[in-house]
Amino acid sequence: MTEAPTGVAVTLDPLVARVLAPNPSPFTHTGTQTHLVGSDTLAVIDPGPDDPRHLAALLAAIDGRRVAAIVVTHTHRDHSPLSRALKAATGAPIVGCAPLAMEDLGPRADAAFDFDYAPDRVLGDGETIADEGWTLEAVATPGHTSNHLAFALPQAGALFSGDHVMGWSTTIVSPPDGDMAAYMASLDKLMQRDDRIYYPGHGEAIENPRRLVRGLLGHRKQREGQILRLLHAGTGEVPAMVERMYAGIDRRMWPAAERSVLAHLIDLGRRGLAIEEGDWWKPVLYDTYLKP
Repeated sequence: MTEAPTGVAVTLDPLVARVLAPNPSPFTHTGTQTHLVGSDTLAVIDPGPDDPRHLAALLAAIDGRRVAAIVVTHTHRDHSPLSRALKAATGAPIVGCAPLAMEDLGPRADAAFDFDYAPDRVLGDGETIADEGWTLEAVATPGHTSNHLAFALPQAGALFSGDHVMGWSTTIVSPPDGDMAAYMASLDKLMQRDDRIYYPGHGEAIENPRRLVRGLLGHRKQREGQILRLLHAGTGEVPAMVERMYAGIDRRMWPAAERSVLAHLIDLGRRGLAIEEGDWWKPVLYDTYLKP
């Protein structure tokens, strides 16, 4: 994998450039990627964290061109906060997902939602913005967050997938806002599309997106099966499940894994397959996952 240098505009397509923010972490991989769409007039997708270094890099990449819209996929603090400073610098409106006033109980509760996000226009599923040579269509993809949007660029056969689909890692689904059933439904929705390439918020471009999405669906179904087998074997606490299921991954990611396991359990509870008793979960019905 060839990493983009931080703060430098890298051309991915005649209509798409990428600027990497200086915020690498176990949760953001090499950092948040801001995408510039267009030639003479631009859309800026996911301006990123509130960091003056990244603002300076974006303004250098914009290089005096008109910015028609600052587009936001979702309001985690590594994606939307710089929208205010970029709007002040360019005069462009903030367009995209809805605001979200939701507390996060997950591993990044200190750096979760951007409560100061203030869009000038909220886009619904299928709504578009357009300017010289480009169109961006909102594709509602809730799951990672309830307000998550992806954006299709038909002129390039591309989809800006935000944090819903990433090539470097599976997506964290953290209740109460993150919802596993919605996440799976959004993956199914993407399977029905024919996008040529995905440009995610973190990690390299995804050149065979339907194959990856199919794999993500299978991976989540496999995790669900593991959880059901553990429940029937008498393991009912989330940390104990994670210790069994994620033994081979960086332990720093276990708190995030606990959130996704909890999201699976909540979904299983809604479907009548599991029941919560305090901090303990129990199986309700014998399920086909347990068959040989």
